[in-house]
Amino acid sequence: MRKKTTSDELLLAMVTGADPVYHPNTGQRISDGETITLSPSARAGLEAPRFCQLCGRRMVVQIRPDGWEAYCSRHGTVDSSYLDRR
Repeated sequence: MRKKTTSDELLLAMVTGADPVYHPNTGQRISDGETITLSPSARAGLEAPRFCQLCGRRMVVQIRPDGWEAYCSRHGTVDSSYLDRR
Protein backbone atom coordinates (compact mmCIF):
# COMPACT_ATOMS: atom_id res chain seq x y z
CA MET A 1 0.00 0.00 0.00
CA ARG A 2 1.25 3.44 -0.91
CA LYS A 3 2.04 5.87 1.88
CA LYS A 4 0.08 9.12 1.44
CA THR A 5 1.87 12.38 2.02
CA THR A 6 0.29 15.14 4.07
CA SER A 7 2.07 17.87 2.12
CA ASP A 8 0.00 20.61 0.54
CA GLU A 9 2.86 22.23 -1.44
CA LEU A 10 1.36 21.36 -4.83
CA LEU A 11 -2.06 22.73 -3.90
CA LEU A 12 -0.53 25.97 -2.61
CA ALA A 13 1.59 26.38 -5.76
CA MET A 14 -1.39 25.87 -8.06
CA VAL A 15 -3.85 28.01 -6.07
CA THR A 16 -1.42 30.92 -5.78
CA GLY A 17 -0.48 30.74 -9.46
CA ALA A 18 3.22 30.13 -8.82
CA ASP A 19 5.28 29.64 -11.98
CA PRO A 20 5.80 25.90 -12.53
CA VAL A 21 9.33 24.46 -12.67
CA TYR A 22 8.11 21.46 -14.72
CA HIS A 23 5.34 21.49 -17.31
CA PRO A 24 2.21 19.83 -15.83
CA ASN A 25 1.25 18.12 -19.11
CA THR A 26 4.66 16.94 -20.36
CA GLY A 27 6.90 16.77 -17.29
CA GLN A 28 9.64 18.70 -19.12
CA ARG A 29 11.65 21.24 -17.17
CA ILE A 30 10.52 24.70 -18.24
CA SER A 31 13.29 26.94 -19.44
CA ASP A 32 13.06 30.42 -20.91
CA GLY A 33 12.47 30.53 -24.64
CA GLU A 34 11.80 26.80 -25.02
CA THR A 35 8.66 25.88 -26.94
CA ILE A 36 6.57 22.94 -25.73
CA THR A 37 4.11 21.40 -28.19
CA LEU A 38 0.77 20.53 -26.60
CA SER A 39 -2.48 19.02 -27.82
CA PRO A 40 -5.33 21.46 -28.49
CA SER A 41 -7.19 20.34 -25.37
CA ALA A 42 -4.10 20.84 -23.17
CA ARG A 43 -3.57 24.31 -24.66
CA ALA A 44 -7.18 25.14 -23.80
CA GLY A 45 -6.66 23.99 -20.19
CA LEU A 46 -9.09 21.10 -20.48
CA GLU A 47 -6.68 18.30 -19.48
CA ALA A 48 -5.77 17.36 -15.94
CA PRO A 49 -2.10 17.81 -15.02
CA ARG A 50 -0.19 14.52 -15.40
CA PHE A 51 3.12 15.65 -13.90
CA CYS A 52 3.92 17.57 -10.70
CA GLN A 53 4.83 21.14 -11.54
CA LEU A 54 7.27 21.22 -8.59
CA CYS A 55 9.31 18.03 -9.12
CA GLY A 56 8.29 16.66 -12.54
CA ARG A 57 7.20 13.27 -11.18
CA ARG A 58 4.33 11.45 -12.85
CA MET A 59 1.20 11.88 -10.72
CA VAL A 60 -1.68 9.54 -10.01
CA VAL A 61 -4.70 11.20 -11.63
CA GLN A 62 -8.35 10.32 -11.10
CA ILE A 63 -10.77 11.74 -13.69
CA ARG A 64 -14.35 12.15 -12.48
CA PRO A 65 -17.47 13.40 -14.25
CA ASP A 66 -17.24 16.65 -12.28
CA GLY A 67 -13.45 17.21 -12.45
CA TRP A 68 -10.19 15.53 -11.48
CA GLU A 69 -7.85 14.84 -8.57
CA ALA A 70 -4.06 14.57 -8.96
CA TYR A 71 -1.65 13.13 -6.38
CA CYS A 72 2.13 13.62 -6.22
CA SER A 73 3.92 11.29 -3.81
CA ARG A 74 6.13 14.17 -2.63
CA HIS A 75 3.97 17.28 -2.82
CA GLY A 76 0.42 16.14 -2.06
CA THR A 77 -2.99 16.23 -3.68
CA VAL A 78 -4.81 18.87 -5.67
CA ASP A 79 -8.44 18.73 -6.79
CA SER A 80 -9.91 20.66 -9.71
CA SER A 81 -12.64 22.00 -7.43
CA TYR A 82 -9.99 24.06 -5.58
CA LEU A 83 -9.05 25.70 -8.88
CA ASP A 84 -12.64 26.35 -10.08
CA ARG A 85 -12.07 23.94 -12.98
CA ARG A 86 -15.21 21.86 -12.98
